[in-house]
Parts: sequence; C-alpha cells; structure tokens
Amino acid sequence: MSGGDAWKGNIKARLYERVRERGCDSLTAFAEARPAAPLYALADQLGNDVAAVQVLSGLLAEAEQRKQVTRFVRDVLVRLLSQSLPNGWPAVLDDANRFKVAKALGSWSAYTPETHEERVSQVGDALLANPPPPGWRPLGPDDELLRTLLPDEEA
Repeated sequence: MSGGDAWKGNIKARLYERVRERGCDSLTAFAEARPAAPLYALADQLGNDVAAVQVLSGLLAEAEQRKQVTRFVRDVLVRLLSQSLPNGWPAVLDDANRFKVAKALGSWSAYTPETHEERVSQVGDALLANPPPPGWRPLGPDDELLRTLLPDEEA
C-alpha cells in the first residue's frame, strides 16, 4: 500500500514514467499485460509511491479517450472479483461468501463512472439472482459472461 509519497509531485507524470519503464506505452497496456491483477497489485508494481486509485483514475481517463468505458467497467469488476474471490465464484453463498461477493460488487459500484451506474447495478442483481457456475473466475474484460451481461455500446 502506498504512503503519503503517492500524493507528492506530478502524479500523472510519475505514473506514465513508471509504465514506460516497464515497456508499455499506456497504463491500459500495462494493466492488460497483467489480466485480473487487483488494482492495488498494479499500483504496487509501479512503486510504493503509486496508489491504486491513481491507477484506476488513469485507466478510466484512457478508456474515455478510446471510447471503451464499458470495457473498463468490466475490467474493474474482473480485478475486484480476483481480489475478493481468488478461487472463483463460490459454490455456496453462505454468510462469509455473500460478504466477499457483496464487497466486490459494492466496490465495483463505487468505482463505476456515473454513466454506467444503472447498468452496473443491474449486472450485480443478475449475478446474485442467477449466480455463475461455481469456480467462475473471469480472466479479463472480454469474458463471455461479462460481455453478455454488460455488452459494449460505445460508438
């Protein structure tokens, strides 16, 4: 986890400098090379002076530029599920597993741009009403189930 140094200096310049040092030309390329890695893990790989929320913000900005916000939203869910449910979707939604799922879906909702909030709420409801198969663990934003639940609609 980053300390106070993450908020000193030119955050954006530092973020992109670190990404280029790791051989990527964008934050999205850096993240795509690490599919399903939690946001905090991406930040840690960029240095102890980078915060997960900075990575999230940078990924959203790039997605908006590329008109791929829905794909970004799916990608964030994949990363949050990987963090909360590292062994995949639970076979039984007992209290402990329900909390893990709720934590992932709640964080996802909180990190979602306003333009996608309603759709994200519907997807969360659908996943709870009709759970995926036990062990389901999407490995990226192009997961078939996620694309069915949250298809791309950008022009």
